[in-house]
Amino acid sequence: MVRFLVVPQWQGSPAARAMLLVDGASAIAGDLPRAATTVLDVPVEAGESLGTGVRRLSALRRTREVVAEQMMTGTIVIGGDCSVTVAALAALPGGTEDLAVVWFDAHPDMHTPSSSPSGAFSGMALRAVLGEGEPQLVLSPGVPRERIVAVGMRNLDEAEITAISDLTQLSVADLDRADALADAVQATGAKRVWVHIDVDVLDPAEIAGVSSPAPFGLSAAAVSAAVRALRERMPLAGATIAGFAPRSPAAAVDDLGTLLRLVGSVA
Repeated sequence: MVRFLVVPQWQGSPAARAMLLVDGASAIAGDLPRAATTVLDVPVEAGESLGTGVRRLSALRRTREVVAEQMMTGTIVIGGDCSVTVAALAALPGGTEDLAVVWFDAHPDMHTPSSSPSGAFSGMALRAVLGEGEPQLVLSPGVPRERIVAVGMRNLDEAEITAISDLTQLSVADLDRADALADAVQATGAKRVWVHIDVDVLDPAEIAGVSSPAPFGLSAAAVSAAVRALRERMPLAGATIAGFAPRSPAAAVDDLGTLLRLVGSVA
């Protein structure tokens, strides 16, 4: 049975209204099967940087501990900000030695504490998956670059351009062919895959509830078709749906059909 782990973490987000991520996680949780869903009690306080270049590090570290207590193979993690994926992978049963990571995101999330303009860990999340960045939060060992497949990135800071140059990257246009993602992941030689979907990878016409919308994105239909084709080729170790930040309960309802389509593709 699929298990859902709802992690309403907001402390990794750079957004001025980051706490809307808590509302987004709650809205998705309301439409998940209750018997298969666990909502984590994450810190509500902002937390402290503890002398590092990561804002709110103490709260992020506590959430990581809480996630570790609940992780199982095949878990679908519902964020919260997209750095919840780092916590999930750090506690993934079986480790990450045979794992590929698919990173659907409009933004690369490839900053380090020294390059980040905000100090927000969400913008460092994929770099942390690689094992690079703040030692208290990164994966150790990290997932090798050759086993990362980045999809839909189109809003890059200058400091991130070089950092993603050697990653396998699929554009929005590449996903016109549903098998493109499966081909790219299979070429990594991995035996399992984790699929991370930050919902800002979608075109703003598809979803309103994101903190930093980026035009010319993917459709939910294209993402779902690509993930389903991938799952026909390779076992899913788990997945993340993150970044939903509705402006109001009514706005959340308007987006839930799209979100549940994404959930259905990984569940």
